[in-house]
Amino acid sequence: MSQSPLKPLLILQTGQAPDPIRAVHGNFPQMFIRQGNIDTQQVVIIDLQAGERPLPPQHYAGAVITGSRSMVTEHLDWSEDAADWIRQAMLIDLPMLGACYGHQLMAYALGGTVDYHPQGIEVGTEEIELLPAGEKDALVSSLPSRFNANLIHLQTVLTPPTCATVLARSSHDPHQILRYGPNAFSTQFHPEFSAAIMKIYLPWLDQQAPDDSVDYAAKLQKVSDTPLSQGLLLAFVESLGKQRAMAG
Repeated sequence: MSQSPLKPLLILQTGQAPDPIRAVHGNFPQMFIRQGNIDTQQVVIIDLQAGERPLPPQHYAGAVITGSRSMVTEHLDWSEDAADWIRQAMLIDLPMLGACYGHQLMAYALGGTVDYHPQGIEVGTEEIELLPAGEKDALVSSLPSRFNANLIHLQTVLTPPTCATVLARSSHDPHQILRYGPNAFSTQFHPEFSAAIMKIYLPWLDQQAPDDSVDYAAKLQKVSDTPLSQGLLLAFVESLGKQRAMAG
């Protein structure tokens, strides 16, 4: 009797990386594939902004939801469709990881409140602090109590959904990692952003907003790789592999 084929990992692409970054590092899904050491033969990429839509959640081993330059509060059709899909995925405990826009979209889909951060943009390589719940979390507890992550966001989860547990914060944002269930969590930071990506992103952002109060030159000096936050992505991908092995 032949084995059923392995279900693929779904990458829900919610936006496009800026041209200067895409030219060197590829688009958002490629960053997750590279930083997460993901097997390209077991991935399906769905570009939501291009009008593509995923199959029902049961067709996938798990899902990654990327960042975007769009805003959750725009309530764009593709974004609302993705929110519906997330709610369906939660019903079957599908493993999910959302980052930045994906983080905010998951929180919004499950009943939280998302809007612009009252203190403005959080950007650069910044310190994340685990909360007591994070220190007990099956996946997140492998991290030290403080670690660095790369961030770029204007909007934030103002109020997490009632089903969520807050696992980590930064000095700027109290909701850096949210856990929604046994297999679903999200990060406001970008585990897929390397220092090389940030070193192109920060000057590009500076050009987009020359009147901004952020000292991008100083931020650029502090940019670094963030292997511990990347490790969270690697751990998520590894957990999918274990679940696939058990299913097989």
